Amino acid sequence: MRALVVMASTLLVFGCVQGVDDLAKAGDWEKIGYQDGVRGQLSRSYSELNEMGPAVHSEYDAGYQRGLLEFCDADYAYQIGLSGHYYTGACEGLPEGQRFRMEWQRGWTDYSN
Repeated sequence: MRALVVMASTLLVFGCVQGVDDLAKAGDWEKIGYQDGVRGQLSRSYSELNEMGPAVHSEYDAGYQRGLLEFCDADYAYQIGLSGHYYTGACEGLPEGQRFRMEWQRGWTDYSN
């Protein structure tokens, strides 16, 4: 049941995602950061953000941290690995970072076999 809830939540988050170009045009840097973080992507560099438009880096960083904290929940890391989602190392340095990596690796191993 828990796996079903995680998968449904993931589909909901990814299904409602607006395009980055549209968000940049609208100046919604916080949402761009949130989307990157909740997907477990590494943070975009300042130059990458500035290529998209006049970026507000503090808004991007705040959104990224909020999204990353949701993604890096070690209780769901196994399911993320089991779903075949590649882990970029974005959770390293966070309090649960090592546990997240271990649980993700366990799921990734089961996915790969």
